[in-house]
Amino acid sequence: MSEAEKKSPATKAGKGKAGKTEKKSRAAKLEQLTKASTLTVVLEPGVRKLANGMAKKSGLDMNHFIQKLVEDKLIEEGEAGNPLVERLRAKRGVISRVVELAREMDETGKFDEHFILEVVKAASKDKDFAAQYAVATGADAEGKAPAKFARALNQQIGRVIKRAVGAKSKRNDAGRIARAQVTGEVISTYTLLERAA
Repeated sequence: MSEAEKKSPATKAGKGKAGKTEKKSRAAKLEQLTKASTLTVVLEPGVRKLANGMAKKSGLDMNHFIQKLVEDKLIEEGEAGNPLVERLRAKRGVISRVVELAREMDETGKFDEHFILEVVKAASKDKDFAAQYAVATGADAEGKAPAKFARALNQQIGRVIKRAVGAKSKRNDAGRIARAQVTGEVISTYTLLERAA
C-alpha cells in the first residue's frame, strides 16, 4: 500500500465507506452518461410544425421521428461493417416491420388489449425478423442480448405499435398505465392498449 493510500480517508475509514464512495461514483457516471445522451434541438416553429406533421403521417411521435432521421443518416453514411451501423440498420428494420405488421393486423380486426404482445409474437415467427432483432439488440451467438439494448428496443417497439394504430395506454383502477408480463417471448413486459377516444 502506498503512502498516499495509507493517508486516504477512505482507507482509514475502512472498506465499507470506500465501497459506498465507489457506488456513488458509478451512479454519478451513469447519470452523466444519461445526460450526455440527451440532446436538445431548437427548431423554428414552422420547421417543428412541418416535422410534427411528417411524424404523424409516418405514425411516429416527434422524438422517434427525429431519432429515425439521425439514425438513417448514420446508416446511409456510416462505414459498411461498422458494428454500430449494422445494429442501427437492424433496429430500423425491426421497427419498420412491427409498424407494418401492426397496421396489417389492425386492419384485419386483431386489435385487443394485448395487441403489442400479439404483434411481437407474430413478427418473431419470421426468421429474418428474429435475426434482425438479434443484431439490433447486440445478442451474442447464444442469443443473449445486453439488457440495455433489448429493454430500450422493446420499449420503442411498444410505443411505435401503439402509435401506428392510433391506440392509447389502458389505465387501471388507480389511474396508472396497465401493464402485463409474459415469459418465453421476445418481450417480457408490455403496456395494455385500448382505442383512443
